[in-house]
Amino acid sequence: MDKPSLEIDKLQYQVMTLERPKKLKILVVDDEPDNLDLLYRTFRRDFNVLKADSGVNALQVLAAEGEVAVIISDQRMPEMKGTEFLSKTVPQFPDTVRIILTGFTDIEDLVEAINAGQVYKYITKPWDPGELKAVVQRAAETYDLLKQRTEELRRAHAQMALLSVLVQVTQAASSLEETLAPIARAVSETFGAEGCILQLTDGNTLVATQGTYSDTGTIENWLSLDPLTTEAIATGQVQVSLNVLKDTKLVDAIHYQNTGVQAHLVIPISYRNQLLGVLSLQWKQPCILREDELMLINLLAQLVAIALTSSSRSHLTIL
Repeated sequence: MDKPSLEIDKLQYQVMTLERPKKLKILVVDDEPDNLDLLYRTFRRDFNVLKADSGVNALQVLAAEGEVAVIISDQRMPEMKGTEFLSKTVPQFPDTVRIILTGFTDIEDLVEAINAGQVYKYITKPWDPGELKAVVQRAAETYDLLKQRTEELRRAHAQMALLSVLVQVTQAASSLEETLAPIARAVSETFGAEGCILQLTDGNTLVATQGTYSDTGTIENWLSLDPLTTEAIATGQVQVSLNVLKDTKLVDAIHYQNTGVQAHLVIPISYRNQLLGVLSLQWKQPCILREDELMLINLLAQLVAIALTSSSRSHLTIL
C-alpha cells in the first residue's frame, strides 16, 4: 500500500490555528446570595461559571445551557435538597462531576448520594477557599478524563463500523459504481458531516461516476469548480477549510455562499500512487478537527482506496 498521502502535521497546524481554548463550564447552586456570589468570584477566572439560587432554577439553567463539567450545590435549600437536585441531573448528564456543600450533619442523605454515584465529594461549610478550589480542579480533571474515554470509545466504534460497512459494500456490490453511495453515507455519518461526495477520477480529471449522501436527501456537486478540490487533485494532498467565511482563498467561490457550506474537507483517494478519486466532506457550520480525527482521516483514505480497488477488481473478474 502507498505511504499515506495526507500530511498530518501540516493539516494539524492548519486546524490548530483555528482552535481556541475554551473554559469548562461549571454550575454553582446556593439559595444564599452572598454564598452564591462568593462561589462565582472564586471560580470565574478559571471556569465559565453559571449560577442558580435553587435546585429548580438550576435544572432550568442546565436545560438551557446543556452539560457542565462540575456542579457545586448547597445541600440545605428550600423546595429541593442539594442531593435531590443532583440526583435529577444524573440521567441526562452522567459525566458531570457533582460536589455538595453542607453546613450540618446530614450523614444519611450524603452517604446515600455518594453510594449511588451522584456525589463526587462533599465539603463542609464554612469551606476553605483553597481546599474547595483544589477539589474543583480535580473534579474538572476527572470530567476531562471521563469525556476523553467516552470519545475514545466512540471513535473506536466509528472505525469498526466504517470498516464493517466498507467490507460489506465491497463484497455485496456487483459494480464499482454501486459501492460509492454507501461509502459516502458511512463516511458522512462517521464524521457528522451534512454532506459527502465520493467522485472518481481519470488521471487528474473528475469523471461523472460518483456517490453522494446528504442528511437532507439532496446535494449539489460543484467539486469541478472548487479550488480545494483542484488543489487536492494537483498535489495529492488533503485540502481543508474549517471556516470558509474567513478563508481568503475561497472568497470568489460562490458555490459556498449558495449552498451554505461553511467547512470543507477534500481527501484525495490514491492506491499505489494512482489517484482513484476524491472524497468531499461538507459541514454547514465552522468546525474543528482534533489530532485523533486527523489520524482517522488518514486511515479512512487508505480504507476507501482498498474498497474501491477491491470492488474494481471483483467487477473485472466477474466480467
